[in-house]
Amino acid sequence: MKDTFTHQGLRKKLVETLQKKGIMNKEVLLAISKIPRHLFMDSSFVAHAYADKAFPIAADQTISHPYTVARQTELLDVKKGGKVLEIGTGSGYQTAVLLELGLKVYSIERQNELFKKTKLFLPKIGYRAKQLIFGDGYIGYKSEAPYDGIVVTAGAPFVPKPLLAQLKVGARLVIPVGDASQIMTVFTRTSETEFEKETFGEFKFVPLLEDKN
Repeated sequence: MKDTFTHQGLRKKLVETLQKKGIMNKEVLLAISKIPRHLFMDSSFVAHAYADKAFPIAADQTISHPYTVARQTELLDVKKGGKVLEIGTGSGYQTAVLLELGLKVYSIERQNELFKKTKLFLPKIGYRAKQLIFGDGYIGYKSEAPYDGIVVTAGAPFVPKPLLAQLKVGARLVIPVGDASQIMTVFTRTSETEFEKETFGEFKFVPLLEDKN
């Protein structure tokens, strides 16, 4: 698992692309400049690892566009040391970005194949989440709530109420909402019972799967 000067140069170009697309947060850009995205991908896609594109991974899922990962992380707006719940571990790339920012990360994955693979893979390249959980993202992870932020990395047809309930007051839920395409939506908990909603444009995600059992 090599990370060469060539890879590092390609990451630098990727960061420049993200800046041109409007990503402003310096810590997020620095995290993306450090993380070897090519290691998260199937070998047949490695040549394209630093293009701003989504690519297939196991279990019919995708590794999101770097812009999408950067934008969601930027919108999450959690300070170093904060506790974050990620819904949809996937390849672990978003997880790694959150860990680079010095956050305490709890991450849930619904696909067992991906969960097993990513759980082994992340520590191998130096990224250790507080906990990786095999489970249903729609119900969140109550035992560690409340969170300083929750990020959902798959398209949700509706906003799961347990996720709103597991936010601290002042914290944000960043979630793409919709069916065929999604609107990036941010809910900020303003009190025990109130939330402020903002939207940030259209994105395309794989669906967030619910446990039907």
